[in-house]
Amino acid sequence: MKRLGVALVTCVALLAGSTRAGADPVPPTPPADLHACTLPGHAPYWFDYVDGAVPFWQMFARAGVIAAAPNLQLPEQIRQKGGVTVYFDPHLRNRAGVPSAPEDPSLMESRADRLYLYVENSTHCSNPVIAENELYGAGLPTPWSPTTAQYRANVLKFLTRLHDLGAQPWLLVNSPPSTAGDAGDWWRAVAQVAGIVREVYFPAPLIAKQGPVLGSRTLRQAFRRGLLDFTQIGIPTSKLGIFLGFQTTKGTGGREGLQPANAWFEIVKLQALAAKQVAKEMKFHGIWSWGWAEYSTSPGEHDPDKPRAACVYLWTRDASLCNGPASAGKGFNRSRTEGQLVLPGTLRCRINDVGPVLWSAIKPLVSLTGDGELAFTNAYARVLESRYARVTVREILAAESAIIATRFGGSRSAYLAAIAQAHASLAIARGVIGDELRRARIETHIGVGAPGSDAISEFRQTYGDLRARLVQAKGKTAWLGGGKVGYALESNAPGPVMRLPSGRWSSVFSATGVVRVRPLGPPLPLSSVSLVRARPSIRAALVAQMRDARYPTWIAARISRSLDDAVCWRDQLPQAGVADLTDYLPFLELT
Repeated sequence: MKRLGVALVTCVALLAGSTRAGADPVPPTPPADLHACTLPGHAPYWFDYVDGAVPFWQMFARAGVIAAAPNLQLPEQIRQKGGVTVYFDPHLRNRAGVPSAPEDPSLMESRADRLYLYVENSTHCSNPVIAENELYGAGLPTPWSPTTAQYRANVLKFLTRLHDLGAQPWLLVNSPPSTAGDAGDWWRAVAQVAGIVREVYFPAPLIAKQGPVLGSRTLRQAFRRGLLDFTQIGIPTSKLGIFLGFQTTKGTGGREGLQPANAWFEIVKLQALAAKQVAKEMKFHGIWSWGWAEYSTSPGEHDPDKPRAACVYLWTRDASLCNGPASAGKGFNRSRTEGQLVLPGTLRCRINDVGPVLWSAIKPLVSLTGDGELAFTNAYARVLESRYARVTVREILAAESAIIATRFGGSRSAYLAAIAQAHASLAIARGVIGDELRRARIETHIGVGAPGSDAISEFRQTYGDLRARLVQAKGKTAWLGGGKVGYALESNAPGPVMRLPSGRWSSVFSATGVVRVRPLGPPLPLSSVSLVRARPSIRAALVAQMRDARYPTWIAARISRSLDDAVCWRDQLPQAGVADLTDYLPFLELT
């Protein structure tokens, strides 16, 4: 709110405890009906800045709304209409100074006393909530300059005195704080006597461009970050709040000229929903709003859409407070669930137009990998892969039978023992087999360049000991270079091929399906086969290697692309990459 501070100082005529000429005299005694006040409802409390420059202030003068006002007369009128008021002090600078020019520290307590008496008369509360706007230089690291150190000491002393008098002060902070070293100690000292409200503003066009899913995530993540700066140094969330801005002067992080009006109303709604969601997660104290005033010195704040935006804001948090859709008019999106974290307890994520990522799908992978994030990413990738390659239970069982026959001599008990030794289960193993099948089928569609003659010759020379066997297939076969007759290479042909009896047709399982093959001779070292005859199969092996190498990039790109439309628990998203789970169960790898 720093950019609007000058206008606010000019326009608020009734200033509590000001040292300037022309201010209201401080009432000499507390009001007769002074009492301990209680905020209505429960956290998060919603506070809305209201002063005489808000033409539609009556909208906030009703039960269920807490108005933050900076004078004497308006709060009384608001309370008469059923509202609740707290005090908003826009002049912390006049009381404590600024980092480059701190005020006389000996004046802090008397100024706090003066303000407290004034606020008692404004709120009629013996324990008034007082918002102090605002701290300068929140991000200044220690060691501080002498003037900055004095300024910080002034602010702390002023807040402490208000607290000791019985007030509930809240310090507004408009930028990321420096919390290392002595600065962290200062923030913790503040939290002992006051709450902290982090101002988090957004240019509405940015959120509008991102849309309801990504835009809402941007809002929520920024709110969380604003609070985590403080919780990470031990300040409880009960002593924290966030401040939303709905100002309309360009360059101040509000509407920023967003048109049409319905587009702005949508962003107003999304901000309220995002704040409500993060409050539910983090259980912080309050949500404050600003920007409804129309100051004569700020032409950009004279926006005819403000009353409608304020109604939408009130309606979003509680439909009984205002008829937001009617106020917004035709074309307004009434949904209060689109883009929000509305997930059943069984879902970790919902990928729009793709499918759900279930918590139950992640849990087994955690037991396999011992890494929750890795398990989440693989479960997420599995859902995406299923969109590109469908694998049936029958195919998984067929692959499992082939693995048992090839690697365990047909012994199912040996296979189960291997799974148990890897601290996995049969269900986990079958899930990994499904991954292998999907990956193999997806890889057949990944485009790679054709291997050159030099690469083919080098492969034959490097892998001369690799077994090769002349076989015939019933149909065109990828690992034979797309032909029906050729040399099957041990590196990428189905495992059983090298053990089949010569001259007989047999069915062998491959990752891309069952193939009927007939060996035409015994296995031979690749080096003994002429390059001309082995070339198609070597080329196929090299293409398979390149596709396999490209797969991590392929799936990472699909994950990244999907995130804009994904809704995940607390906006915790997967990493853009996967692990090969056969690293944990190597006997399940398919060739």
